[in-house]
Amino acid sequence: MSTTAPTRSIADLPAQRAAAPKTAAQRTARYFNTGNAFNIQLPPIPDHAFTAEPARALDPDTPTGLIDCDLSAHLQIPVPATTPLSLVRYARIRAGETLNTDFAASGVIVYVMVGSGQTICGDEQIDWNPGDVFVLPGGIPHRYRAAPTADAVLWIVTNEPQLAFEHLRAPVGGGAPTPVVHYPADEIERQIDLIYEIGRGQDIAGSALIFSSERQEAIRNVLPTLTVAMNSLPPGVAQRPHRHNSMAVALIIRGDGCFSMIDGKRKEWSQWATTITPPVAVHSHHNEGDGRAMFLIVQDGGIYYYTRAMGFSFADV
Repeated sequence: MSTTAPTRSIADLPAQRAAAPKTAAQRTARYFNTGNAFNIQLPPIPDHAFTAEPARALDPDTPTGLIDCDLSAHLQIPVPATTPLSLVRYARIRAGETLNTDFAASGVIVYVMVGSGQTICGDEQIDWNPGDVFVLPGGIPHRYRAAPTADAVLWIVTNEPQLAFEHLRAPVGGGAPTPVVHYPADEIERQIDLIYEIGRGQDIAGSALIFSSERQEAIRNVLPTLTVAMNSLPPGVAQRPHRHNSMAVALIIRGDGCFSMIDGKRKEWSQWATTITPPVAVHSHHNEGDGRAMFLIVQDGGIYYYTRAMGFSFADV
């Protein structure tokens, strides 16, 4: 029987401390190495679909309030999170009632699923209807009020987990990167029709409408770190399989007969579900239905564009 001790590796070392610290600042120092810190293993972002959450939001018995799409336990993140840098919520607002929010985020992205109403943000008011998209600055309370005739349901995305990760506060005093921006449903439809009228080559990944604003026009995003797009897919069409380093969360708006392929696994669509496409996963979207599919996508693409690390490539070449 061998008594040889197992080979020791720097990967087995715990965090190291100063041998003889002389100050409090030296005592707080910790030391790692390429074996135990260079490639930290974290739980992966899952290929997931939230279906129970929209069902609750659309249930007429659900009171006014927010419903989180929370995977923080799986991701080992100490705050509610859908992905490491974003949090998706459904908001139900009963007819004539008001929902007040004050998110610790630099910006808030909203899509109106059903119903009409108004949102007050500082001195500005947005009157919204089904299919509208709007962006609100962080660091200021928001007041949502549903019309007196019918309940409203909203899809809301923030970057709260991103700020929490860096222990940052929401910008205040007008310091948010994007002001109030409103994209009405009829203008969104007009812009999408223009895309199809002009057409595209197969070297372009899809026929998505990208949302931006005057302040963010140079980087072509809604927020510095978040990219928002209304993607569409005609009947009988499949998007080319591709991959990129950013994650994607999508709200399925219309998608009868549609599905996605994620790393070879088929994912069926259901209306109003929130789906996650993990980063670097090979994925494609397929429309075998009779109508144009519509799905709103939010990605943390701004980070990867800025760091020149999006890593986009087609997987069928």
